[in-house]
Amino acid sequence: MVRAKFSSNISDPVADLLTRIRNANLAYKDELIAPVSKLSEAVLRILEEQGYIEGFTIEGEGVEKSFRIRLKYSKSRQRTITGIKRVSTPGRRVYAGRGKLPRVLGGLGVAIVSTSQGVMTDKDASKKGIGGEVLAYVW
Repeated sequence: MVRAKFSSNISDPVADLLTRIRNANLAYKDELIAPVSKLSEAVLRILEEQGYIEGFTIEGEGVEKSFRIRLKYSKSRQRTITGIKRVSTPGRRVYAGRGKLPRVLGGLGVAIVSTSQGVMTDKDASKKGIGGEVLAYVW
């Protein structure tokens, strides 16, 4: 098994994760490897709960830790992730109040929001009546 080396000075780990998923998805890969971070893990949990990815595991020890992410396709090999976009960046933070939470494709997609109560979908945040930083859109 070949071990992938990662650059440890990624300024935006979520954007790196989403780009890796987007590229692997466009190339019809079954698995991909991404560096570990707590925020990335929260985003992956939401993608798994919403049915966009099959699942993920953490491999390695210490600094060598990485996620092994299994992408999901239909039986006819159609992608479950049509699009994935980073909204809030380190240079431009995007916040949404509880009444202004975004709806992705009229509710067909998911907005991932980082709130004071953790990372959750736009639907969960509106149920709890809280807003936060809009991390990404997935559809």
